[in-house]
Amino acid sequence: MVVRRPPGRRAQILAVAADRFHRSGYHQVSMTEVAAGVGITAPALYRHFRGKPELLDRTLRLGLDALADGLRGARSTAEVGAALAAVAVAHRPLGTLVQRDARLLPSARRAALRRELRADIALMTAVLRAERPELDEPDAQLLCWSALSACAGLSYQSAAPQPRRAEALLRELVAAVLAVRLDGTAPDALPEPPEPRSRARREELLAAAVRLFHRHGFDNVSTDRLGAAVGISGPSVYRHFDSKAHLLAASLVRSRERLWHEVDGAIAAAEGPERALAAGLRGYVGFALRNGDYLGAMLSETERLAPPDRRAAVDFRRDFLRTWVELLRGVRPEQDAAAARIRVHALFALVNDGVRNRPHSDRPDLGDCLLRLGRAVLGVA
Repeated sequence: MVVRRPPGRRAQILAVAADRFHRSGYHQVSMTEVAAGVGITAPALYRHFRGKPELLDRTLRLGLDALADGLRGARSTAEVGAALAAVAVAHRPLGTLVQRDARLLPSARRAALRRELRADIALMTAVLRAERPELDEPDAQLLCWSALSACAGLSYQSAAPQPRRAEALLRELVAAVLAVRLDGTAPDALPEPPEPRSRARREELLAAAVRLFHRHGFDNVSTDRLGAAVGISGPSVYRHFDSKAHLLAASLVRSRERLWHEVDGAIAAAEGPERALAAGLRGYVGFALRNGDYLGAMLSETERLAPPDRRAAVDFRRDFLRTWVELLRGVRPEQDAAAARIRVHALFALVNDGVRNRPHSDRPDLGDCLLRLGRAVLGVA
């Protein structure tokens, strides 16, 4: 007897896998868990996909193909915005998977993914420059990358927003980003906190850990490599931290403390909602320019933390988000909490990507550009 597979089974598997990877992180999800979510056995799952790397690759492929298809048909920036918004809503996990988990793919697939994203940006840039011929190529590309990042911010919302409303607001955000003027931007002059006169070895290790974990991934950084980064042997790392996992947790805690101190301090020192929001935005952009490795590690390595540390990190993100949502609604009271959350997530994604996305991250005026883009997505330009 021939056993026929239910129609659409591969699509079911990919949908469940995307959701699980999105919520828990690639490393925390097993093939058995994906199979259970579909209602099949693990051996049955392996008849469709050879392993978890292929499953991740195919979930990414599904969203990226939809993005490319939408952009190939766009003939105006309004149509670009419609394509970006539609994919962001229909494939909500895509932003997280691209920014956090895609680096775990084999190098050839990572390179192919990057080429595909660049091709998408080229399509967007051509449309944008046709409407705004005064833009040079680098400025147009920065605006297009920023619009893509702003839409990807929807991926970080813990609860799915109402689809039609989210899509409409994202189209509005894309239009605002693509309309930003970058002429007359000034070299970065954002305030920097004073550097400590001396740094203890423990603090040096925390800084090195954030940098190495972000750039290479937790599993690919040995204690020997961590020790070498600060001029000590690998075993000497254990004089300061019980384990590599403890070092990861401590490094993220230290970075969160600095982020809160700098940004919340700037907000608290300002008078009135408008000035507080402006000060917070300047504080966040300034922090991001100096701490891109932390923002990257926070995104990519939080799921590797032990459960208590992971909960603390998630609680911090929730509190930080709530502060910004309340701040934005103080300036724009007509915005309800759902709309404000979409805008704030768009801001964070835009800034976090902007400071790490070369070659734009090397722009001497990047801080000024991000401030203008940030005001656009917040709707306070």
